[in-house]
Amino acid sequence: MASFTDHSREWLEADGLGGFASGTVAGVRTRRYHALLLAATTPPTGRMVLLSGFDAWLRTAAGDQALTTQRYAPGTLYPDGQWRIDAFTLDPWPRWRYRLADGTRVEQELFAPHGRAAVVVRWRLLEPTATAVLRLRPFLCGRDYHALHHENPAFRFAAEGDGQQRVLRPYDGVPAVRWLANADYAADPTWYRNFLYGAEQERGLDAVEDLASPGILSWDLARGDAAWIVTTDETLLAGGDAPPLAESLAAAERARRRFPSRLHRAADAYLVRRGDGLSVVAGYPWFTDWGRDTFIALRGLCLAGGRLDDARRILLAWAGAVSQGMLPNRFPDRGEAPEYNAVDASLWFAVAVHEYLASGHASAADGAALRAAVEQILDGYAAGTRFGIRADADGLLAAGEPGVQLTWMDARVGDRVVTPRIGKPVEVQALWLNALWAAAQWAPRFAPPLARGRAAFAERFWNAARGCLFDVVDVDHRPGTADPTLRPNQILAVGGLPLALLEGARARQVVDVVEAELATPLGLRSLAPGEPDYAGRYEGDGGSRDSRYHQGTVWPWLIGPFIDAWLRVRGNGPAARREARDRFLAPLIAHLDEAGLGHVSEIADGDPPHTPRGCPFQAWSVGELLRAELALAP
Repeated sequence: MASFTDHSREWLEADGLGGFASGTVAGVRTRRYHALLLAATTPPTGRMVLLSGFDAWLRTAAGDQALTTQRYAPGTLYPDGQWRIDAFTLDPWPRWRYRLADGTRVEQELFAPHGRAAVVVRWRLLEPTATAVLRLRPFLCGRDYHALHHENPAFRFAAEGDGQQRVLRPYDGVPAVRWLANADYAADPTWYRNFLYGAEQERGLDAVEDLASPGILSWDLARGDAAWIVTTDETLLAGGDAPPLAESLAAAERARRRFPSRLHRAADAYLVRRGDGLSVVAGYPWFTDWGRDTFIALRGLCLAGGRLDDARRILLAWAGAVSQGMLPNRFPDRGEAPEYNAVDASLWFAVAVHEYLASGHASAADGAALRAAVEQILDGYAAGTRFGIRADADGLLAAGEPGVQLTWMDARVGDRVVTPRIGKPVEVQALWLNALWAAAQWAPRFAPPLARGRAAFAERFWNAARGCLFDVVDVDHRPGTADPTLRPNQILAVGGLPLALLEGARARQVVDVVEAELATPLGLRSLAPGEPDYAGRYEGDGGSRDSRYHQGTVWPWLIGPFIDAWLRVRGNGPAARREARDRFLAPLIAHLDEAGLGHVSEIADGDPPHTPRGCPFQAWSVGELLRAELALAP
């Protein structure tokens, strides 16, 4: 029973547009992002919370008994519905079974229909009973998903319509909330105040919200199942009857969700529409589509996962965004100009293009367009572009200027970049040389800079004192300097990319050092515990967390490159593969049953017990685990 009242276990239903429904197994909302209808108004961005949740209770011969629980400031849990949860499953979508004091059992399920800004909620009795009246009070707002809502006189409680359909227009400029329900509806407008979101409180953020409830819906479950469809899509409900429409949507979703594995199913949540193309949401609940995350995640979500048509749409959608050799790292949430502030996003794109072309799936026209985009990137980097990004005379790639965070270790606190890594970062060289290697296969002009860069890498990056690689050379563009800080970035010189830059004894030493100092059950630490700036727990307010983000925090996505490197230096034989499955894969597979259920977290604490942190649903974490799982399949 304790697992059903654990507020740390979360579920997610993504709609393929950037919107989603999410919450905890217990039903208690712990985040400002927990909602039933959180819609992307400009897919996949412009997200707004419209329907936050509801209170529900069932009247039987034994009286009223709650099916829900809320947390109110300063910490009160009310009513007591969470203790009536008897079972929970995610298959094929979130489904709860409740057992009431008189033995009555009722099931509740919900899902987000793919391609619609909607949620479908259904209830049914599991055994017949003479009296079973379900009553529900919805909680609405109409706010940006990063904000909070407070009582105000502008909220419009009035519901238009009759019969099964109702429309509420909470504020000007906010999508109308439409529902279809085979229920009686009675207007009873009121404010529910002081909902407390525990996860926001722990993150040092504002955590108290007021929500508006326009009235009460009632169903007689003794006479049949209850269905409630809530949406912003007017066409979805036209002329509909709730139960058959809900079943039609459910049947379509059941058919669509026939995935080969749990991780294939998780992968589906991150693929979203952007214009006429496709993109990847970096993580739920608060990230949108980021360039770097998209191309790292795509290799597992789509290429390894067998979704080659989706890979094609994503790569072509981004190929047209090359500017001065760079791809955007982020499309802002409100449609501002894209942000070109990553040295590695474009290089991950080149790697993904190589792997897509190697699949043989690309048409001649698509292949030409993608190769042209890669050449634009390499030529732009060679000539020099934003933020000091340029190919140096030694063939390596220099990047960075004060106050700008260009690598994946991109945390910033105010004006301070926590890990600036200005100069020639090790993983950037691995990506740059892989991109040159890939392009040289169709354009020989890239072979000479590749040869120069490989020779310089072998000469410049070996740290004999520690038996591994330097993290950055030519630090702050000072020739001949090197940063010996022990970080996981060097693993990409051995594994995780098509071209390994190290072989033999040195490659084995790198892998052994990384395993000894950085490996944990949930991925690799971003900094070794013995380093002066190591922070073993990712906690505190926003500034404190950002300062620890890459200073020891564990990143699950790095398990993919690590497993690849670990196997490469051991010959990739059957015994090594079995050991890798048991030691490195199994703990992350077990993690699918904690935090973001069926998914992999963004980060975890560097210190035991390695508590999951950050986004509970992270695209590149899922993608790299899926890629590793498929590579290690017996």
